[in-house]
Amino acid sequence: MATTTLLKRHANEGETIAEAIRDCVDYGKNPEKTENGKYISSYECDPATVAAEFLLAKASYKAITGREQKKEDDILCYQIRQSFLPGEITPKEANRIGYELAMRWTKGRHAFIVTTHTDKKHIHCHIYYNSTALDCTRKFRNFWGSSFALRRLSDRLCLENGLSIVENPKPRSKGDYKNYGEWLQNRERPLNFQDKLRLAIDTALAKRPGDLAAFLSFMEQAGYEVKKVRGGSLSFRLAGQGQERFTRMRASTLGEGYDLKDILAVIDGSLKHSGQSPHKVNLLVDIQAKLAEGKGPGYERWAKVFNLKQMAAALAYLQDNGLTEYGELEKKAAESTDRFHVLSNQIKQTESAMNTNRELKSATVQYARTRPVFEKYKAEKYSGKFLAEHEADIELYRAAQADLKRLLDGAKLPKMDALKEEGRRLAEQKRKLYAEYQRVRQDMQEVHTAKANIDYLLGYTGQDKKKEQER
Repeated sequence: MATTTLLKRHANEGETIAEAIRDCVDYGKNPEKTENGKYISSYECDPATVAAEFLLAKASYKAITGREQKKEDDILCYQIRQSFLPGEITPKEANRIGYELAMRWTKGRHAFIVTTHTDKKHIHCHIYYNSTALDCTRKFRNFWGSSFALRRLSDRLCLENGLSIVENPKPRSKGDYKNYGEWLQNRERPLNFQDKLRLAIDTALAKRPGDLAAFLSFMEQAGYEVKKVRGGSLSFRLAGQGQERFTRMRASTLGEGYDLKDILAVIDGSLKHSGQSPHKVNLLVDIQAKLAEGKGPGYERWAKVFNLKQMAAALAYLQDNGLTEYGELEKKAAESTDRFHVLSNQIKQTESAMNTNRELKSATVQYARTRPVFEKYKAEKYSGKFLAEHEADIELYRAAQADLKRLLDGAKLPKMDALKEEGRRLAEQKRKLYAEYQRVRQDMQEVHTAKANIDYLLGYTGQDKKKEQER
């Protein structure tokens, strides 16, 4: 679930254009926020010299066009902030989606840099793009409703990558939903072209093709055009469905298990294909509500077929998981939600312990480094002259001492080796918790969606459900 913000960057009073651009992008490139620059990508510029390159483009624009704006009116660059739901995406994937968002938004006409920050609970991207175009003959023209258009573009990217979106965003009162599971029941997302391709691949492999040629024949029978691409991979496009671009068969696009080498391994029998579609069950479409909104007969026909497929998927999910009674389905939904929140709290506690560990290590190093200076200060009987010469180190010593007192709360200071070992243990613990968190989140999503579809089919709402259960 990504949220977006579009900001303009001007030069502040008393600040040069070079300083304004440098301060802006330096915040995004902060090594402490990007894991030492691990999650930085760029287009038509070098992250190390991005500020100078932006500035050079502006000088070229002035030389080519002869136009010059007042500093207070000139937009130096634009910034997009894209924030994701905690636990829903990895930093690497967030950076890739941020890059794609910037490329589509600027249409490749402006240089940009994408920095992904991992210092908060929610992974988020800072995207800076030059207001001056690459050819230095024009500038980016902001328009009325650009924030809305940016949000819609971000939502489309999220849907293409199997991520949740904010449906009909609006101010709401606190407590509208008790948890993510309740919000999920109100979510509706039709299959995108990647979902359809995964399902077609699953169906083709279920027919047990003897070789790649047979597999491709099954894909063509399903309505797909096949194209070989550079590097030996394959791309598919669903004919007659409005799909403009081919979708490449690779794990980074379709998910684990859908790379060409994996498909070939399944065909020759060395690998079992379990089907990795991220949304096996989708929420049913309220057809009458959509017709009331103005949808036509074509949409009604599509929605009926879609609902039939989703009910079949929901029933298959119940059978696969042995949920033969409605009470068992309710119990599993509640248990999955509870487990999701337990893991979420455990991750928060682990992150808090990691922060404390980092503070302890930092304070310990600072304390050890400045203590000899303070001991000399004591030996000099707190001489004012000595204090004036070493005031900075003495203040650092006192700050480190105060931090240790606060963090240890009377406990004995552990050795640095023990602190390092604890840091490694906490990092490994977080990694394991996060892996389980992602698995449980997907399980919760599936069971809540299946339950919502069953409730819709049976007409269960509030008291009606209770009466029907009693009957």
